[in-house]
Amino acid sequence: MKRKPTSSPSADGLPPVDTRDSEAVWRFVEGCFRRMHPRCRTSRLQSVFSLIVDIFSGRHPDYARNDLRYHDLEHTMQATVCLVSLLEGRRISAVQPAIDARRCELAIVAVLLHDSGYLRLRGDRKGTGAKYTFCHVLRSGVLAASHLPVLGFDRDDVEIVLQAINCTGPRADVPRVPFRDPADRILGCAVTTADFLAQMAAPDYPDELPLLFAEFRECDEFTRIPPAKRDFRSARQLQRDTPEFWKVFVRRKLESDFLAVYRFLARPWPGGPNPYIDAVERNIAEISRRNAAGA
Repeated sequence: MKRKPTSSPSADGLPPVDTRDSEAVWRFVEGCFRRMHPRCRTSRLQSVFSLIVDIFSGRHPDYARNDLRYHDLEHTMQATVCLVSLLEGRRISAVQPAIDARRCELAIVAVLLHDSGYLRLRGDRKGTGAKYTFCHVLRSGVLAASHLPVLGFDRDDVEIVLQAINCTGPRADVPRVPFRDPADRILGCAVTTADFLAQMAAPDYPDELPLLFAEFRECDEFTRIPPAKRDFRSARQLQRDTPEFWKVFVRRKLESDFLAVYRFLARPWPGGPNPYIDAVERNIAEISRRNAAGA
């Protein structure tokens, strides 16, 4: 089951953009960027955006079309919408250190590329991209490092993007990452926050947990993890453990490891509701209801 369009304001309060429509997402991203940095060009950013859409859609000569149903192009679009909303909220708040146009651009580039490591090369015909779950962050970094210089990004740009992508790894210890600049740490925290919140706030997140489990299972089989040592042995276990995952693991990281940058998603800032946190809480409540009912 795929999520419903979000092209108009809805009860969940998330940004009014249809994340299944990459052109609509680009218009949203460009609009937010121009409001934050009206004197800056968006040509490089648009080039990366087009690259990601082409790669996921199978229009790149080196990569096969994305064949995952959970970590698909829409997930990347959702994370991108969440990130630019967060960055815009932070700019409105005027807190320090400020995120300049260059770093804003690099943060968006990082979130666009963060799951590109799930994609298979055209000659790779065994299984799906899910088999790369355990190393997809590393593969995303390789793709970024090989493509960004061609699009006009220098070595320092690439380093910042790679650090932000690395922060999204499930075992990343973000507080220990040796960032050169405090602003770069904020970028890593913002990208990772958007990655978590975008997927868990999606309207159909409770229905898509079996798709996520299928990706975990293929990766475990590919990497030859014995069933007894797997994190999840069934889709039902994944569903059962998700409320605790949110309350014990994700919420703690959002508050401490990721510097609580999720607060900048509040609309209006600072006292308005936070539509992403509210949407996740509704999803967790629904998953808990299903668990109690034995669904």
